[in-house]
Amino acid sequence: MMCDMETGICGEAGSEEMEIIDFNQPAKEINLYYVTDPICSHCWAVEPELRRFVEQYGSYFNMHTVMGGLLEKWHDGPIDPGNGIYKPADVAGHWREVGEHTRMPIDGSLMIDHPIQSSYPPSRVFKIIQKNHGDALASAYLRRTREELFVFNQNISERSEMVEIVNTLGLDGEAIVNEAEQPIGQQLLNEDFAQARSLGARGFPSIIMINADNKGVKIVGGRPLESYVDGLKKVLDVDTLQPKPQPALSSLLEKERLLFSKEIEVMYDVEKSDVASYVEKELSSDGYEAKEMLGEIYFTTTEPKGE
Repeated sequence: MMCDMETGICGEAGSEEMEIIDFNQPAKEINLYYVTDPICSHCWAVEPELRRFVEQYGSYFNMHTVMGGLLEKWHDGPIDPGNGIYKPADVAGHWREVGEHTRMPIDGSLMIDHPIQSSYPPSRVFKIIQKNHGDALASAYLRRTREELFVFNQNISERSEMVEIVNTLGLDGEAIVNEAEQPIGQQLLNEDFAQARSLGARGFPSIIMINADNKGVKIVGGRPLESYVDGLKKVLDVDTLQPKPQPALSSLLEKERLLFSKEIEVMYDVEKSDVASYVEKELSSDGYEAKEMLGEIYFTTTEPKGE
């Protein structure tokens, strides 16, 4: 016998004594491929929008970060004639413009004084971390690498710098960089290059979302959040999505350790003029420090850098 919860009527339970129930969440139907490179300035610039998209809509897709190989080495011919880039020093002005336009600041003088010769070494380290320790730590490495390059003007292709960045993640930097320098490092990188080609990615950043029917959308270049949400709706063939709430600022800063004002504005829909008061309201006064870089405010956790 049983009582029906909907009707309130008690009666026979029926012939089915046992029912198998699947409590697993529905499988994610979408694969999202983010084709990028550690020294891509436009990838640094789009981090505020991409972070919010992943935080709020990541339950709809499996994310795969793919290295695209922006710079193997400098040579006599033009590297990026569309942006007037023929030699390392030409990069500095372009990077600075990107930083000023997007408010994700970039110093850029490194490319005049001590230029990066290739983006392959830090890309190989990314692949080794991804293989051995998973996507989360690999993504953290990519973020820290961009901070060191664009904000703190460090040459992230140098061995000592790569080791130090990996160490800040609580990993063995020497061992990981050693492995990245073995043939496996380039092998993994070549697999990413092949995947980027198969996805039709010809610029950075590229976001490609593919559904279960192997149909998808490709979004190239830095875009507002709405572009990524609209693309996701298209591949899911739905009119509405249910975003997750934004994470608390305290947990986001603890995870990222450094956030620019622009990143807080985008994540929490806060006006630039209100960011300082918003941070003061959301964080304990001894939990963060406010600093400035190229006219932009950023916030860090109070633990010393490198711990």
